[in-house]
Amino acid sequence: MSTELFATTTLTAHEHIGFELGWDHAHHGVLPPAPYMQEPSALRDGVLAGQATFGQRTLLPTRHVRKWLQLRLQAWLRGRSFETMQVTPHYLQQLDVTYCPITRQPLSSATLQASDASVDRVRNDAGYAAGNLAVMSTRANQAKAAYGFRDALGFVRQIETGRLGGIDGLNAAQWSRVAVLCSFVEPLDHAEASALPLLVLPPNRLRLMNPAQALQAYVSRQLLTPGWSKRTSRIEALLPGKPARRAFQTFFHALLPRVLEAGRTDDAQRARWAIEDAWRNPLVLRRWTAFARLLTPAQCEAVVARAAARRLGTLHVETLPQVRATEGWNLESRGYVPHAVLMQRQARPAARKPSFTPQVPPMQQPSLFH
Repeated sequence: MSTELFATTTLTAHEHIGFELGWDHAHHGVLPPAPYMQEPSALRDGVLAGQATFGQRTLLPTRHVRKWLQLRLQAWLRGRSFETMQVTPHYLQQLDVTYCPITRQPLSSATLQASDASVDRVRNDAGYAAGNLAVMSTRANQAKAAYGFRDALGFVRQIETGRLGGIDGLNAAQWSRVAVLCSFVEPLDHAEASALPLLVLPPNRLRLMNPAQALQAYVSRQLLTPGWSKRTSRIEALLPGKPARRAFQTFFHALLPRVLEAGRTDDAQRARWAIEDAWRNPLVLRRWTAFARLLTPAQCEAVVARAAARRLGTLHVETLPQVRATEGWNLESRGYVPHAVLMQRQARPAARKPSFTPQVPPMQQPSLFH
């Protein structure tokens, strides 16, 4: 009979995440930036363990894999949480856009310029998680920083009342788009959510926390593809009661001419801008607000769900239960990783990747769409 003793190392959540990040760098044959490989750390331990295991048998480091690793490293260095089960390289690829939704300027890649595409956590008190991410320019991302919906609204008022050219490099129209973008992921009172113009269409995979805005976006997007007249009539038929249907007709007859004024175009991006710009018209917003306030949040949600079930749109729509609404967002820690002792990892074999996955307590939040 023989006995083999193993030393154990106490790991914090931060160290565990660093080890897994280093492991994934090695798995794709990518080294972290030099400074982080020169000092002892959990990240370096993970890289060395991964290299010992994979050797030359590495995976292809595509552009989205590199972005995935870069974002995770950035989050780890700042202590921010990063949900890796859903936020994968493929998920990041689905977020790609060619124009910044805030500045409307073309996006570049890896030029170290303000036009470079960057991934933003739309809600700053949440981590890097599915439903909370959008791509925008580095310029817009840096200006937005830690600001949210009400901050951006305040900047718009300051610019307009003070006749300023802008704040932090963004003008009033651009801060208005930041405000609307942030409002999507911040639960608002139904009356307030119903009074917001759709100055930016929701980016792909963003989760909409306010049912009124989900219906607003669903209806507006009908104008992006042929056959919108028939589809909007079918959506109208799903509304509860004649007053709501009449109010919907009145709203849509205000929105449609403003979109058509921009002219017909085969350019998908310009078609999106035409819809967004139509929402700047005060009459469109007044009629939308009057219609939306005839419905309850539950009725807005039901209309979108029923319309999606009848395939009256071109996007997949999913209604999430409350316990999954902000899964992985770590709102209880404001998007940071708690520095608590998480596990005991054996010192040998060093090449074995820890299998522990932190469990995030479910949050009670409204259902949402993406």
